[in-house]
Formats: sequence, C-alpha cells, structure tokens
Amino acid sequence: MAEPNPAPGARVSAGDAGAKTTPESGRPIFSGLPAPVRQRAALVLPSTAEFDSRAYRIASALVARGHDVVVLARWRPGLPEDEQHPAGYRIRRVKVSAGSGLPLPDPVLRTAGSWRRRRRDRSAAASLGAANSPVAAPSPAVATRPAATSPPAAASPLVAATALAPSGSPAHRRPAPLSRLTRLPGAFRRVAAIALVVRSQVKASRRLGEHADLYHGMAYMGIPVALDLAGRFGGRAVYDARDIYMDAGNLARLPRPARSVVGRLERGWARRAARVITVNRPYAEVMAQRFGVELPLVVLNCSYRFDPPAPPRRRFHEALGLAADIRVVLYQGGFARDRGIEQLIAAIPSIDGAVLVLLGYGPLLAELVARAADPALGGRLRVLPAVPPGELLGWVAAADVVAMPIQPTTLNHRLTTPNKLFEAMAAGVPVVASDLPGMAGIVRESGCGLLVDPTDPAAIAGAIRAILDAPEVERRAFGERALAAAHATYNWERQMERLLAEYGRLTGAPW
Repeated sequence: MAEPNPAPGARVSAGDAGAKTTPESGRPIFSGLPAPVRQRAALVLPSTAEFDSRAYRIASALVARGHDVVVLARWRPGLPEDEQHPAGYRIRRVKVSAGSGLPLPDPVLRTAGSWRRRRRDRSAAASLGAANSPVAAPSPAVATRPAATSPPAAASPLVAATALAPSGSPAHRRPAPLSRLTRLPGAFRRVAAIALVVRSQVKASRRLGEHADLYHGMAYMGIPVALDLAGRFGGRAVYDARDIYMDAGNLARLPRPARSVVGRLERGWARRAARVITVNRPYAEVMAQRFGVELPLVVLNCSYRFDPPAPPRRRFHEALGLAADIRVVLYQGGFARDRGIEQLIAAIPSIDGAVLVLLGYGPLLAELVARAADPALGGRLRVLPAVPPGELLGWVAAADVVAMPIQPTTLNHRLTTPNKLFEAMAAGVPVVASDLPGMAGIVRESGCGLLVDPTDPAAIAGAIRAILDAPEVERRAFGERALAAAHATYNWERQMERLLAEYGRLTGAPW
C-alpha cells in the first residue's frame, strides 16, 4: 500500500522524499534533490496502461516524490474503469472508438451503439448451437499463470478503430455515417480512423474533469488529448514522443500522402506542447528537424536500479516445466513484425540445450502460439503472457540471454534504444542485440553483450551460443558489466532527475 500523500500545496522535506523507495529494489529514491512542492500530474496514454513501462516508471517515481498522479488511459473489457495501482497512482480508463468520435450528437451515437449491440446479441444467440462442440484444450506450448493479466486484444492504435473493420455478417454492419467512411480509400480510411479515435478519447477524457499542473501526453495519439485537457482545465502539456512515428509500424507502411497528413498533425501538436521529450539523442535530432522545435529533452527508457537475486529464481523453468539443464533465451516485449522474433525462431534449433521464450503481447500472439505448437520445433519455442512492469525485472533476471535482433526496416528501428536493452542490463543478463546505430554504442561501451547482423539467423545463433557456451567466469562477466553500467549510468533514477527538473521549469515549482 502506498503511503498517503501530503496535503495539497505542502512542501515535502528532502528527508521525507528520500524515505520513499523504488518499487523494484526498495532503495531510497531521489534523496539528494530539492524538496518538492506537491503538484498534480496526469499521464495521458493511447493504451490501457497495463504494460506501459515508461508510464509506470514516471507515475511511480512521482508518487515517491509525494505528488498526486492520475493515468488517463483507454478501457477494454475486463479492466476496471477506475483503478488504484499498487504503486500509489490512480488509473482512469475511458471507452474509445472511431464511431464515438464522429461529429454527431451524443444521443445519435448512443442510439447507433445500442443498435449495433442488439444486432450483435441476436447474432450471438443464433450461433449458440455451435457452442455445444467440445472446446480444444490449451496448447502445451503456452503456459498460463493466474497472476498475470491477459494482454490487450489490440495493441496498435490503428487496430483500436475496430468499428472500421470490414463488414461481413449482419452483426458487423454499421450505422450509415460510419459505413460511408469505410468507402474512403484504404490509407485515408486509416487516417480518418486515427482522427476519430483521438477525438473519441478527447471527448471521453473531458468528462472526467481532471485538472493537473502538468499533462504528460504519451505518443502521437496521447498528446492531442493532453493538449485539449491542458487548454480546458489549465496546466502545461508535454509531448513524450517515444518513437519516430511516421517511420514506425503501420504508419511507415502508409502511402506518402497519407503519412504526410498524419505528420502535419503531429508537427502541429509538437509545436503546441510546452516541451517535447523523447528516448534517445538520435530521435531528438530527427524530431527537432522535422517538428521545427528546440532539441527535445532526452529521457532514456532505463529501468530502476535493481539488485537481482543470487541465484535468480528460475521462474521460466517453474512456469514451463523445463528440465534443470535447459538454458533460456528470452525475447520480451511486443509481438510485432520486424522485432526479430522470426529470426530468433529460425535460430533456436541450432542452439543446443536451449529454448526460446517469448514473453509479451501483441498482434502476432495467435500466430506465435501456433508456431510454438508445431511439432517440427520440438518444444523449443514457448510463449508466456506479459507481466506487469513492476514484476518484469524479476522475470528477466531468470533468463540466460536476452535477445533483441530488431530489424533495420525503418529509420525508427535503426535508431531505437528499446526498453528491453535497459531491462536486461538492470537485471544483469547478457544481451544479443542488433548492430544498429541506436543500440550498438551502448552495448559496446558497457560490454553487456554481443552485436550481430539482425537479418542473419545463423549469426544470431552463433552469438547466443558464444555467450551460453562460454566458461562460467566469462558468462558472469557479461552480466556483471551489464549490472554495473545500469547502476552507474543507465538507470531510471538518473533519467527521472532530468524529467523532474524540466517539470519544475515548466510549472515554476520544484517536483
């Protein structure tokens, strides 16, 4: 249970602030900073907030400093609309859809939604006969853990516009206004979906009436909501641009005219924000040039300092029933294209005595579960659901190697410094990473692992074997160097100090 916060406007002494501790290690946090004045922060996310490590670290650190924190996120079935996180901050979720973002009066939208639900219910009732067939047992390739929260069904912001999916059965037909939208060319239909989903979250978030001294807008679909709330309720808004979005994921695959529309929107939002923040220096340089703003503040996606247990608990062996001598090669994070998952699957058969464990969630989940059940892989591939950010480092510490052969398919990927790199370092686990500009310098400088050509499964397998099969003293040295670099340089405490200083500059009172 989090300690109660002081009264609004109260100054927290440096000693009191230092008594607060990090969620993972229990180590005092920010004890050397000036005493903060209690303020209110709202983090705006275009996701459910279940597995957003950066939002978790910002929110938990602010709570540790004595501030009030609310995370404004999106709701999905099975999640509470109002939740108190164990780290001490509040999560409020709103229902978001492309349909509710249409410029129609609320009664019309409610009627349309009710019509859609009735059609869906009638369709479900007509299909009940099919439910009498036996339900297949879960695949042994996928272990379930009751304590873990199921991952969201749609991780991509574009997938969130479910109302724009192609129509099929009568249960999926749409009210006329939304049906007309689906006749737009495909790329611009996606752009329209983005705009409508953003508008939907703006409208729903307004109704919460959340005043904050500072609104921290996450990603290109979070910043317009943060800007709207700051303008409506007072406060400053910052844009946390965690990727070069026009060169990432679904947006990178849009035709240039459609991308330019979204790019102009993002540029306008960035210029309206009081400050742009990003996750590494290469991203900052690209954004400064594209947005026409001062160089964004760099706040690396590091983890809190962490003291891994010695020896680490063998969580993967327990969850998956692995033999004691099996080595674990871990990929953790989003299940999406171009993250190197396919290359790791191709590499694992040539790594003796090892299994590849995929820990995460995302659009490739069903496909990866099917691959794991393929007898040709002989149980060498396993899939586990994502774990909450506060538990993640304990799981990462149980791996023998963490692999991240991210593919050089976009500018965003070539310059990325992914969470999983810093999480592996914090857990003291060697890494095999892509030899790309974003990651290579950190891996070389810290000596935390090996770099490979991420497009070559044979090279990936060779690097993993080089670590797993090295003499024990050499294997331990990789992890010790990783942990030392995390404690000295690549840790959230140091990054958060930069963010707190910027917050204080923007609001005029120390955070």
